[in-house]
Amino acid sequence: MKGSKYTRFEILRTLRARRFLLFSLAFPLVLFFTVAGPNRHAHLDGISFPLYYMTGMAAWGTMVAVVSSGARVAGERQVGWTRQLKITPLKTSAYFLAKVLCGYLMALFSIAVLCMAGLALGVQLSVVQWLTMIGLLLVGLVPFAVLGILFGHVLKVDSLGPALGGSTSLLALLGGAYGPLATGGVFLALVKCLPSYWLVQAGKSALGTSGWPPAEAWIVIAVWTVALAGLARRAYERDTARV
Repeated sequence: MKGSKYTRFEILRTLRARRFLLFSLAFPLVLFFTVAGPNRHAHLDGISFPLYYMTGMAAWGTMVAVVSSGARVAGERQVGWTRQLKITPLKTSAYFLAKVLCGYLMALFSIAVLCMAGLALGVQLSVVQWLTMIGLLLVGLVPFAVLGILFGHVLKVDSLGPALGGSTSLLALLGGAYGPLATGGVFLALVKCLPSYWLVQAGKSALGTSGWPPAEAWIVIAVWTVALAGLARRAYERDTARV
């Protein structure tokens, strides 16, 4: 099986998974309207509250979208599809690339939905600001795309839902997606070691106040990506070795 054909197959599966689409898109959207709707005319540090909250929800929504790709991986493992792929000409790199691209496709859907929701509540940004925010969010999502694949290879289908929901919510909370949790001291230094903190800061680039991207952001994202990719590859090889 060629990598391009497998990727097209995965994209079609993703678009047909209605429950998966709702899970990835609905929760951030509902929370955005619930919190930002009643405060659409409020301001936080001189910034429109809907704009401020939209950037946080964009970080959370895209994180959920890419990590949730692990649900398909776990399902494939359960029915033995992953092991069947091992005896095809499909390369491991092509397998991972297809999963990552599908996660990013869902992330783009999430961004589009939240941006339209923001516009509905009066958010106004220049074209450059929109493109900068979206581009930096996509860069910040790399380690989370790998995390989704890792989860899919180490967790069973029954336990995946709570693990995905709990981990993404905790990472979003610590990263400041719902509002700043750490403002200084040792706790902030620890939080800055998490990729979710820099993902949120990528979204905040639209506010013009985050100073993104510092060298620290690139280092944290790169280290987490490399570490998680190594673990995901080992988990994949362990699963496919049971032929």
